[in-house]
Amino acid sequence: MTLFKKLYWLINPLLMVVFMLILEKLFKLENIVLSTSIAVLLAFLLSPKVVIVERQHGPEEQIKWLFFKKVVNKKL
Repeated sequence: MTLFKKLYWLINPLLMVVFMLILEKLFKLENIVLSTSIAVLLAFLLSPKVVIVERQHGPEEQIKWLFFKKVVNKKL
């Protein structure tokens, strides 16, 4: 979980690259604008969302992801 707290921001670009490769190789989608827009949309929907919450002891980042059942807290 500590590795996820440090590297959660890398998930979005990695998902974009993976989806672009899938769209170009498997579906043979040649239109670069269409494949890029679909890849960016899918990566945005599946990437973790970060919300800054003010707590009693200071601000804290809450990382919510579709694949996790609970919220991951990270102190600023």
